[in-house]
Amino acid sequence: MKVLLIGSGGREHALAWKLAQSPRLTALYAAPGNPGIAEEAIIVDIDTADNDAVLAFCRRQAIDFVVVGPEAPLVAGLGDTLRNGGIPVFGPSAAAAQLEGSKGFTKDICAKYNIPTGAYQRFTSAEPAKAYIHEQGAPIVIKADGLAAGKGVTVAMTIDEALDAVDSCFSGTFGAAGAEVVVEAYLDGEEASFFCLCDGKTALALASAQDHKRVGDGDTGPNTGGMGAYSPAPVMTPEMVARTMREIIEPTISGMADSGHPFTGVLFAGLMITAKGPELIEYNVRFGDPECQVLMMRLKSDLLPLLYAAATGTLASVTAEWRDDAALTVVMASKGYPGAYEKNTPIANIPQAGTEAKVFHAGTALKDGQLVAIGGRVLNVTAMGRTVSAAKDSAYAALDRVEWDNGFCRRDIGWQAVEREKA
Repeated sequence: MKVLLIGSGGREHALAWKLAQSPRLTALYAAPGNPGIAEEAIIVDIDTADNDAVLAFCRRQAIDFVVVGPEAPLVAGLGDTLRNGGIPVFGPSAAAAQLEGSKGFTKDICAKYNIPTGAYQRFTSAEPAKAYIHEQGAPIVIKADGLAAGKGVTVAMTIDEALDAVDSCFSGTFGAAGAEVVVEAYLDGEEASFFCLCDGKTALALASAQDHKRVGDGDTGPNTGGMGAYSPAPVMTPEMVARTMREIIEPTISGMADSGHPFTGVLFAGLMITAKGPELIEYNVRFGDPECQVLMMRLKSDLLPLLYAAATGTLASVTAEWRDDAALTVVMASKGYPGAYEKNTPIANIPQAGTEAKVFHAGTALKDGQLVAIGGRVLNVTAMGRTVSAAKDSAYAALDRVEWDNGFCRRDIGWQAVEREKA
């Protein structure tokens, strides 16, 4: 099978690494790719924002299957263009991608199909939103409705912080994404990331993971796209997985089909495990980043037939096997992230992958033969271990061999699982 992978981040490097291991693969192409992905795939120069250009490339190269990594092309309808052109694609239609493209759309789906989530209101101007915040009190959560690269959410612990977040959205900080704002109840509990492959009617549960959103140790500082993750998430017991499937995933799959927008691809449920059970924080319509990296390390099964089954309505015929060992990834980011940061800083050394550790490239490029950092999140140092503590030790041992003066990381990834292991 000739496969085209769309994307250039750490998630896509992990997908490329896993797809490249498939005995069913004839050739793997990637656009736009990165230097890490280039070790696994043939990098091709296509404007991935031009749906017709992607389709034309697929026809020229007789591509059998397209895997779309990031959310933006899906929200922009790349899946529709390819499917209409007769090419199977892993990823939802633009209509179904609204589950990530619009926080308000997802909240309305939850309300319609009785999916547990925090109470909310949608606003298109600041004053009514502020009045609602004063009425509800803090803590409270403010979300830009549209795609904001993981940065449009403020968990406000004070009224003033919430009011500032509303002003930030409506002042254009997040561009068009902030033209509408969702204000919702603060959910207290432990977060977990839960992934399912979907083919429009069937959902196949994948492994769980836990992300670390805040930039600093001890979960301090502003939210980011994710500073590290581990899998499995101990909070996702077999009972909690069963409840999540029954109360959240299955009603969503049937509700989307019922609304005329059947969901295919990967459904990523950001959960809060509260005293009441699992509640939905948000949906994403692609693999998490950096959760994908730990999932791919733990996946025993061939990834390619799993993704193809989701794309072709045959998910009921496949299963996914997982390694019992834990996986943990630490994000190395450019100093200043998630604020302003310097680009094109040199990375002098990345340790070669051992049997237990692997460095995925997230925001790198080659400039005049030198590997440089061009993104906020730049490297994902990922390792396996019998326990989360062991995986953490291996990951940080590998990370400490990276030579990059402008990089920083959190030193406490996996802390909740590590505390549980000590108990």
